[in-house]
Amino acid sequence: MNNISELKKILAQHFDFNKARLDCLVQMLVGLFSVCTVNLREIAVGFPDARANVDSRYKRCKRFFSEVKIDYDQLARWVYTIFSLNKKYYLVIDRTNWFWGKSKINILTLGIAYEGVAIPLLWNLLNKAGNATAQEHQGIIERFIRLFGQSQIAGVLADREFASGELFQWFNEKGIPFYIRIKENSLLKIKEKKLYSAAKFFSVLNPKERKVYPMLIELYGQKVFLAGSRSERGELMIVATNQDPECAIYSYLRRWEIECLFGTLKSKGFHLEDTHMTKQERIEKLMALLVMGFVWAHRVGEWRAEQKTIKRNYYLKDKETRPQFSYFLYGLEFIREIILHLSLKWRLFKDIVHQLLPPLPAIQTVISSKTEAIC
Repeated sequence: MNNISELKKILAQHFDFNKARLDCLVQMLVGLFSVCTVNLREIAVGFPDARANVDSRYKRCKRFFSEVKIDYDQLARWVYTIFSLNKKYYLVIDRTNWFWGKSKINILTLGIAYEGVAIPLLWNLLNKAGNATAQEHQGIIERFIRLFGQSQIAGVLADREFASGELFQWFNEKGIPFYIRIKENSLLKIKEKKLYSAAKFFSVLNPKERKVYPMLIELYGQKVFLAGSRSERGELMIVATNQDPECAIYSYLRRWEIECLFGTLKSKGFHLEDTHMTKQERIEKLMALLVMGFVWAHRVGEWRAEQKTIKRNYYLKDKETRPQFSYFLYGLEFIREIILHLSLKWRLFKDIVHQLLPPLPAIQTVISSKTEAIC
């Protein structure tokens, strides 16, 4: 239990929870790694403090999600600090959704493209099925700008459902770069002439070829550049941007990092879809717990890789090597091994807990800019 106290002390430096709530949060976080599922009953079984019976621990978890208030801006700043995100990054925005019974769970998420996976910062629960509106897209990006400043944005990456004239106009007015994929049947205008489908501009592309359209065209009433690429399987990808189109395809491809994030939160990590929660405010808090778990696993994975390099596998088809594990999975496996054998590995537990401290150069920056961030 002394080791758990060390984790409490570190989190208490960043989050305004009373003693009982903080203890519950830490117990759930450790329990989450023990069982790798968001099912609250299973998390209760995984509590490191087993003095109370499972029913009592389960009720405690439910009270946390029904009663506790979480400052999500504070959480986003903590994540930003832990990863020392102090330069320009691509913002990646997407939704993850599923049904629990007849209830639709729909989460709009914004992250930062980082080392092959998006670091989650902000999310909104959508009270509907289907796509978010342009106003909802703008809202979550404006939250990022309020917290960290527009100067931190290298560009916004998004899939086809985010392509709209209203959002493109907003990006142009704000001076925010974007790289957004559009549908092949989107209609384009050149110099006020007749409409053409986007696919027609890139119909001559062969598999594994790329092409840039060198002049501004009108799409959804806005002036944009286009770049196209055809995959080895023949699938056409068209990206609209308000920047140099030469790098549009390469930039957009990093959008896949948010899919990797959703994988860590779901089947490759914490199995978010196992939750039986349907109330939006509770799922929003559950996401906060998973983000803390993601941050811990990823940071431990990076730290561990410095000591023991991740093995690489050779793929004959692609004629290249790839890491055997992502940083997240590398850290997740290591944390689980330590937690499940805590009596034998308690010294290592202290080491992995300290990975939740901000890197030393970032501490001064956070302290000096704390007042500005709050304002």
